[in-house]
Amino acid sequence: MAKTVATNTGYPGVEVRGSSIPVFFMFKRARHTHTLRLEPTRNNIKHAVQLRSAAMFALRSGSYNESEFFPHSRSAATMAPGKRVGELCDRYKPLKAVDITPETQSRYEVALDICVDTLGRSRMVDSLLPEDIQKLRVDLIATRAVSTVNHYLATFSGFLYWCENNKYCCELGKHCVRFTKSIKDPDPLTYEEYLALIEKGCLHPIDKAAVTVAVYAGLRPGELCALAVEDIAPDFSKITVRRSITQSVTFKVPKTKKERTVLLQPPARDALKVLVADAEKREAADLTVWLNRHESRTDHVRVLLSPKTQARKAVVNDYFVPSAWNTKWANLVRRAEIRARPAYQTRHTYACWNLTARGNLAFIANQMGHKDYSMLVTVYGRWIDTESSKELERIWEGMQNMAQITPKLHQELAE
Repeated sequence: MAKTVATNTGYPGVEVRGSSIPVFFMFKRARHTHTLRLEPTRNNIKHAVQLRSAAMFALRSGSYNESEFFPHSRSAATMAPGKRVGELCDRYKPLKAVDITPETQSRYEVALDICVDTLGRSRMVDSLLPEDIQKLRVDLIATRAVSTVNHYLATFSGFLYWCENNKYCCELGKHCVRFTKSIKDPDPLTYEEYLALIEKGCLHPIDKAAVTVAVYAGLRPGELCALAVEDIAPDFSKITVRRSITQSVTFKVPKTKKERTVLLQPPARDALKVLVADAEKREAADLTVWLNRHESRTDHVRVLLSPKTQARKAVVNDYFVPSAWNTKWANLVRRAEIRARPAYQTRHTYACWNLTARGNLAFIANQMGHKDYSMLVTVYGRWIDTESSKELERIWEGMQNMAQITPKLHQELAE
């Protein structure tokens, strides 16, 4: 069969081939070719020229939808459905959700929706340019904090990388560059402020005990609120941090995904005796602790802190959540007449007090649940004394002991 030869019409990107009109154009190094099943009359050729111009304008503006311009084209019929940013994002969300907790999923969906709406839900993902992602960064940072924008960009980059892996677009995720955020120094309590907080701010024994445990055990607010009688050693020498509570009253494993043991100093031991005496008046409850999105365990325990202990209302929650503890903390600080700071600073106070007392870095990091002590050096560097003459004396004393022990060791080995 003889091959039909294309005839030039005199218009760029429009030809005549037999009884049809092929239309082609280039965009972002990709060739788009469509065949209009129209008789090659003068009016139909002009129609093809105008259609091609409109399609190229839509491509440049990001509103191009191939099936709308060329509904009978073979490439449009075989094109993967839903290449608009909004449609792809809606398909991505449930795929991502299986790897994260429901609470994290909610935060991710908010971030994704804001980014997609800012960028334009109806835009075609393969028409996006690095400039569009840079413009998104500008729009987000105009009205939001750096930490919030960085969370949005990190979440949205995951979606863009997913689009890249599925061949919907090319190299856009890497342009979701996070903004540099200044690292704020910890703002720990001084010992005088701690005493004021205990003596003036805390009017109830439970509050005094809770603040003391927070300061002397270095727990995160969610871990403090989820601590139970069953997590405390019988002699009050240590606690095992097994769970944390979220804002949505969901119990989960600690941040590092594993338990840790915290050895207790005398003030924390005495404070825990007060909290345990109060908690033992309540019945143990079954807590569902989520290990991940699909697995959980049940802890039959008595949580130490309960809003019902000091409740003035008839109906109150069974457990403190971080925001409720933050509210209580703010009231205690205000009553103590000390400088306001977030409740999380009790954890910083624990770290700074231990470092100032020249505690071992590896030990402190382990007690706080860090993987290693690199974070201590980064965050609490100015509380670490690196030029103490006493430290030099302690090292020299240790070296002298080694000098005395080594010959004896060699002699014992020789014998």
